[in-house]
This record gives sequence, C-alpha cells and structure tokens, in this order.
Amino acid sequence: MLAFPNIRDYCLVTMKEYNEKIPTPKELEKELGDFLSKKFGGNVKVATPILMQQANADDSTQKAAPDTHAIDFNLIPEELVAYLDQYIVKQDNAKAILSTKICTHFNRIKRHQSSPEQMGEMVGSIKNNVLMVGPTGVGKTYMIKLIAQKIGVPFVKGDATKFSETGYVGGDVEDLVRDLVREADGDIENAQYGIIYIDEIDKIASSHNLIGADVSRTGVQRALLKPMEETEVDLKVPHDPISMLQEVEHFRKTGKREKNTVNTKNILFIMSGAFTGLVDIIHKRITAKGIGFGASLPKTTDNADILQQIKSEDLISFGFESEFVGRLPVRAVFERLSEDDLYSILKNPNNPIILGKKLDFAAYDIEAKFEDQALRLLSKNAFQENTGARGLVSAVENALLLFETKLPSTTVSKFAVTRTVIESPEQSLENILDTAKQPDQDKIFTDLTEKERQSLVTYIEANQNNLISKHHMDLTPSRKKLIAECYAATPSDVSNIFKKIKSYHNQVKAIELYFLKNHDINIVLDEDAIDLIIEKVIRGHIALKDVYKKLSDDFELGLKLVRDKTGRNRFFITREALNSPETYVGELINLHAESLPDT
Repeated sequence: MLAFPNIRDYCLVTMKEYNEKIPTPKELEKELGDFLSKKFGGNVKVATPILMQQANADDSTQKAAPDTHAIDFNLIPEELVAYLDQYIVKQDNAKAILSTKICTHFNRIKRHQSSPEQMGEMVGSIKNNVLMVGPTGVGKTYMIKLIAQKIGVPFVKGDATKFSETGYVGGDVEDLVRDLVREADGDIENAQYGIIYIDEIDKIASSHNLIGADVSRTGVQRALLKPMEETEVDLKVPHDPISMLQEVEHFRKTGKREKNTVNTKNILFIMSGAFTGLVDIIHKRITAKGIGFGASLPKTTDNADILQQIKSEDLISFGFESEFVGRLPVRAVFERLSEDDLYSILKNPNNPIILGKKLDFAAYDIEAKFEDQALRLLSKNAFQENTGARGLVSAVENALLLFETKLPSTTVSKFAVTRTVIESPEQSLENILDTAKQPDQDKIFTDLTEKERQSLVTYIEANQNNLISKHHMDLTPSRKKLIAECYAATPSDVSNIFKKIKSYHNQVKAIELYFLKNHDINIVLDEDAIDLIIEKVIRGHIALKDVYKKLSDDFELGLKLVRDKTGRNRFFITREALNSPETYVGELINLHAESLPDT
C-alpha cells in the first residue's frame, strides 16, 4: 500500500481556497480523486469513510474533557502479594518484586496528583519498568493479567516479534499505546496510567552474525526507547488516509487542527521472555572471575540460582542495546516449576485448567470431580513435557478426550476422574457405562464431592483475611460450608462464588428493610440465619422473591403482639428461630407474659 505524506497538506491548502464556499465531503473527495489521478494515474483511488454526523454536533457545545484524571489506587505491596498467592504457585520473589514496584509506581502518581506542590517535578525521573525472566509456562503472563485486573487500570499485551521499527513493513510499537486508549474506551487521561506488557522480548535481541540493519530486532529496541521513558504518541496513525480525511472533516467543521496525543510518562512497561542462552552467558561471566592462581571456582548451581545473578552486561551480551537495558531497571526472575508445583496448580480451586475441563463436561450436563491421585498423575505427565504449566493443559486434554467424546452420547450425568481413569481410560469407560457397577461409581463420586468441599473450607481458612478484605463479608463457619457447597455444585472459581453469596446476602438484608417499612417491625437476621436462607435458595427449597412472604407469615402477628404489649420493636432472628418460628415467638410471649392480658 502506498503512503502519501503530502495529502494532508494538499487537503488543508485546498480547504483554504474555499473562502466563499466550504466544500462538501463529496466535493472534497472529487478534488482528492483528481489530484491522485493526475499524480499517479488510475492506479490509486480514494475510499472515503462514512462519516455519521450527529445532530447539533457543534464543537463549541461539547463538554471539555478534564485536564487531569485522578487515579484511585489504595493497594500496598503485601496486599497485592496476598492476592497473587490465591492464584499463583511459587514465584515468591517475583511476586514480591512486581507487587512492590507496581504499588510504588501508582502510589507515587497518586501522591503527586494530590500534592503536586510538595512532590514537584523531578528532572530525569526514571520509571520502574520491569523485565521478567524465566522459562516458558511459569506464570509470567498470568501474573501480569491478574495484577492489571486487580488494580483496575487499562492493560494491553503485545508480542515483540510482531513489531518492527517505525517506517518499515510491520506493526508499529506505538500501536500498543493506541491500543491502550481503546482499552480505556477512548479516555486518553485514563490510558496514560495504564500498563503495556510485551512478551517474547528476548526475540528482539540482535543477531550477532547479521550484517546491516535489523528492523525486527534492534530497530524495535530503538523504537521502544522513547515510549518506555516519556514521549507524546499521536493517536492518528501517520500516512493513514482515513485518519487524514477525519482530520480534514474536523478542520472543515471547526477551522482548527485537532491534536490528540498520549503522554507515556506514567505508562508502566513490563516485558518478559524465556531468554534461552542467557544462563550460559551469566555462567561464563561468573566462572571467568575464578581464573588465576589461588582463585576459587564457584560451585555449580541450577539455572534459577544463576539467573538470580543477572546483570545489565549479561543482557547486553545477549543482544540488547545498553540504552534499552537501562530503561528496564527492575528485574524479576521466575523459577522453573517442579512436579509438586504443577500438582499445587491443579489443586488450587482457582486454577482455570480443571475449572475449564469441568465446564467442558457441564456443557453436556455431566458433573465432573477429580481425585487427588488423578491430579498427581496428570502433574507427572505434564512435567515430562518440560513446558511448565502449559503442559498441564495438554496432559488433561489427552487424558480425558475419550470420555469427552463418548459420555455425551450416554445417560451418564456424574463423572469421577480417578487415577484409574487416567491410567486405563478404555477399561474405565466400560466400567462407567456398566449399569451393574453404577452404585460403586456413585459412591466414588459422592466421596470426591465431600473431599472437594473439605478442601475448599481448608483453602478459605488459609486465605481468610484476604478474602474478607476483598469481598467485605464475614466468614462464619456456616458461611464457609455454604461457599464450599456452592463451589462443589457449580463449576466456577472461588471469587465468583463469593460474589454470588455476597449478592444473596445483600438481597436478604434488603428484605429486613422492606419488612420494617411494611410492618413497622425491625427484624435483624444474624449471619447464620442469613446463611440458612441463602442455602435454601441455592438448593431450590424457596425462591428469593418468596422469602419476604415466608418471614411475614412466620413472624408478623407474633412480633406485633409483643411490640404492642411491651413497646419492643427490635428483634434478632437466629437460625433456630427460622427453623422453629412458633417456638421463638412463644418464648418471647412467655418472657413478657406479665405484660399480656389474662385469657
């Protein structure tokens, strides 16, 4: 595709020639067509975008965008680490580094916005851009996605191999900044506090045996230098005919040239890569220090320990330019995952692999449960693939493909994934379809369901403080069991189960207010009583819309009698009161019998 940098100037000059009559878009298109035809023949034509004009679209009446966008950030590093611990196994050092530097970055911005006169503007301020180093499948991308979701800032992910230096064929690195604006729904101010994550960054290290410019490697490094520090990125793509025509239309309406740019000063850049071969470079540097008489050679350590000793000179030797390395001052090294780590990932109730497989079977109305021994075997199979957590997906898919193919054609509604199912899939399928063995299969499934509930209660208790803080909800013993039961009944992660219970909780509390409004009686359901109502709603014993009527039928008359004779108008309803309303009301009446008339 040809680009014509002089079209914009031509358009604006053409506009000025219409002093008496402002051209219409059709006339403007004709002028452009004539110009291109004269200059390039019939090989180039204008394709005009359809411009939908809004009624009364006068720029002077448009509400001006705010000059500043106050960032709402209140996390501290330990809170972010605790959040990541719920989802990511191991990587304690990487969690600490990323959580600390990201929290510091956004808290500095927040403090500067609240007290600009105290903070001032520091010349040459360096951003805490992060470089993540580690083998494939250890959770680098997953961790950044979790962080972006938690802190609620615009987030975009790009692949370094898909970009080239500006001006060459290929993606422009500045496109990432434009994507950030799109993620922020066009809010430029909000986009200026986003996160840009670039994966496979090790693939743009220069090739030492290449002669001439390498636009897909060192060229990309140079193109990233300014955005990683501070620059203005134009939202209009250079030499893009549509952008030019839109600018002409804006000039026709307002007589002014529109300038939309994004400042990258507060955009945090995080980059990651596997860096195959970097261990050898670091090891060579460390070993070289031990040359000479009396020198002690360093003991052989594993790759993770060697990577922890990474220095800027190692990255430069790997093929990065010194200016590029200098803009990545923070480095987080990820550890290779062991077989036990892979098991811990599968055992985590929030892991998307097992949840995803449960949803696959649920699509055919088949409920799946996983035995711990089966998870152990799947972890072992995945570890042998040497691709980290990514190997878990293929291990699970390969093991259960036969059952996902055959079971939807049967009447089976419960599927217990045991170690035998993984080791002997064909024989296990025969046993599942054998009606004579159905009672045994049902018992295995019931046992796995109960173990799943117990396991989730243990998980909740281990993460109780963080879960309470996150969801603003008390965790009584009955509520822990309720959440565990919901998790066992529905293929969903823990966070969504909490949101569901929280929603029911809020609706039940609203019923208290409705009861007070209609009956002038203030009932207060304790947490165990609320849990009982939610439990009955979830199990289908009562609809939420019928809870108010049930409470009115059970308590209205008795509580009014007590209120009228004693003046008491606040009553605490317990779980026992819900189960035996007549007994509860009777005890209240007996308690105040002296105030009631004789019968």
